[in-house]
Amino acid sequence: MNHPLPPLRLLTAFAAVARAGSLQAAAAELNVTQPAISQAVRQLEDHIGLPLLDRGRRPARPTEAGEALATAIHEGLGRIAGTIDAQRLARTRHDATVTVACSVGVATYWLMPRLSALYREQPDLLVNVMTVPSGAPALAEGIDLAIRYGHGRWKDGHVQHLFDEEVMPVCAPKLRARYDAVVSLQSAPLLHVRSAEPSWLTWSDYLLATGLSAVRHEARVFTNYVQATQAAVEGHGVMLGWRSITGALTASGALVTAGLPGLAPRDAFFLVARSKRGGHAIERFTRFLLSNPAGKP
Repeated sequence: MNHPLPPLRLLTAFAAVARAGSLQAAAAELNVTQPAISQAVRQLEDHIGLPLLDRGRRPARPTEAGEALATAIHEGLGRIAGTIDAQRLARTRHDATVTVACSVGVATYWLMPRLSALYREQPDLLVNVMTVPSGAPALAEGIDLAIRYGHGRWKDGHVQHLFDEEVMPVCAPKLRARYDAVVSLQSAPLLHVRSAEPSWLTWSDYLLATGLSAVRHEARVFTNYVQATQAAVEGHGVMLGWRSITGALTASGALVTAGLPGLAPRDAFFLVARSKRGGHAIERFTRFLLSNPAGKP
């Protein structure tokens, strides 16, 4: 038959006696009078029906039952304290953690350099990054924010404009050096990125918009922008460079413009937050991104 547990104050008082070695020392530890400690121990003994202190000794020492109970109290309160600390730590980490989804190219070339700056300013903030091949990642369970390219008229979250884009053909300096003025699309290989996202600007879109023409070469097609960018850096062809992704590479000289006209797509990059999702970390991360959109990280 289960009996109700004694009050916590009685257990705490007895544990202090066992730990401190005497009634007087326990009273000093808990900042109460010795009679108060003595009364608490007697009430606990009455509650469980067993003597817990051997009062024939000076100072009084725990009986065998008292030793067992003191150990159980110490272990039990220790587990409670540990659980509370763990929950507080988990809460603290949750309040300082944000998960953002974006394309592989945006994550690699645009977001990561900014995260370095973010961690220098706010070292307690933790950003988890989930990637998709391209386009507009969904706000799935566990994702707080999404960096999307597109029209910006989504209804699944709170949409804020991040930055406009500019697309310009780029290539490696060694490829550009083969041509006197501009890179000829009649002879230079074109690097394509295959994407299911209809708003993604393709070479066909670029040629149509600029009125340029190109010879159909053997297709050099990649499934994500990171692969195509690396191929361009290695000199394997000309790619459509999105400023947000290849801007740092052109600034460093790893890529150069092909001397061809640029385009400003009608779509842009947006930051989308789950409508019912809040939190200090999300607000801090959002403010940082909005204040560091398309300039240098």
